[in-house]
This record gives sequence, structure tokens and C-alpha cells, in this order.
Amino acid sequence: MAAKKGRGQAGGKPGQKKRQGQRWDDHYTHKAKSDGFAARSVYKLSEIDKRRKLFKPGQRILDLGCHPGSWSKYAAQSIAPDGLVIGVDRNPTTPPHPNVKTITSDIFNLNADFKQDAPQGFHAVLSDLAPDTTGIRDVDEARSLELAQRALEIAHKNLRPNGFFVVKIFQGPDFKPWLEEAKKLFSTHNIIRPDATRKKSREIFVLLAGFRGQSAVEG
Repeated sequence: MAAKKGRGQAGGKPGQKKRQGQRWDDHYTHKAKSDGFAARSVYKLSEIDKRRKLFKPGQRILDLGCHPGSWSKYAAQSIAPDGLVIGVDRNPTTPPHPNVKTITSDIFNLNADFKQDAPQGFHAVLSDLAPDTTGIRDVDEARSLELAQRALEIAHKNLRPNGFFVVKIFQGPDFKPWLEEAKKLFSTHNIIRPDATRKKSREIFVLLAGFRGQSAVEG
């Protein structure tokens, strides 16, 4: 079963000459440490947010694959003082902010307990989920799509009308059919490759906004 993989770490061996891509990675890794975030992935979310002004005070956010907590912390800071982030990950995660609650669970076995803090639904669902990679491109892309599909199912069941969904996915041959189905649930979409993405990475992010409501699929 595909599962959440930890977010990026700085690469390169001691004394090894670094390529431009590695220096770029180090820039974001060191910046994250300086800014008080556990992982460089925070700058992917912050860029998406700055493009579309997504987060507002008082929102309820569901963060899938939250470990080690950078996305949850960024979202919590953006929706403070009255907002709430529920972070879900199979790895135990210490809440990185007072406005964050975390749940240790595989997303394929997620129960309904997290809904208690957002009885009217979530304003947003975030997914930075990634598979345990094999190095086999087709396998990794299929596993990534499986995670994206599960995140979409959770978003469909738990978003408020007009809510938004941000999901990471490895772009493969089945991406376009998946996107066509996902677009039916939302009024707008954007495909984004943030500057903080490693140059060799196949990942992209899809922002789907203006959730049409649960009747969109049934109808």
C-alpha cells in the first residue's frame, strides 16, 4: 500500500562538489531552519498561498500527510487566532503550533473522529502525501495517483461549499484523466510547480478551488 514518505532533506556528501540543484535545495533547507520550520516543503505551500491568497483567519484546515508539521504550522499561523488545523499522518507528529491538533493514522484507515472539530466541514484540505518510492517511474506515479485519489475522496466528503483543495502528485500518463474527474467538483483549477521544488522532482501541485458541494458527483 502506498504511504506517506517524509519530506525532503538536504543532499550531498561532505566534501562533495555540489551541483546548482543541490545549492538550491540547501538554500530552502537552511531558510526553513532559520524561519523555524521543520522542512523546506513549507515554501511550496507559501508560494501557492501567495499566488491565490488562500488562507484567512478563522478557517478550519485538514492537512493530510502533515509530518513533520511545516504545512500545518504555516497554515495555523495564517488562520490565527481562531482557526484550527487538523494534521493527519501515519507518523506521530507533535503539534507545531497551538492552533494545530494531530492524529496518527493511515489515510486509508482514517475514522471520523477528526470531524468533531469541524462539524460544518473544512474550508480547505491539503495533501503533501508522497509514496514510498521504488525508483521505478510507472510504479511511483501509480502510487502517487492512488494517494491523490484518496485525498480527493476525503476532500469531497469533508469540504465546505467553496472550499479549496491543494494536492501533490507525480505527473504520469493517468494524471489527465484524474484531473478531468477532479475538476467536476470545483469551479477553478491551477497546476503549479513551486520554485522550491527540486529540479529533478516529478511532483507538481494542483490547486482546485470553489468546491461545488457534495451533490456535484452524485448529480
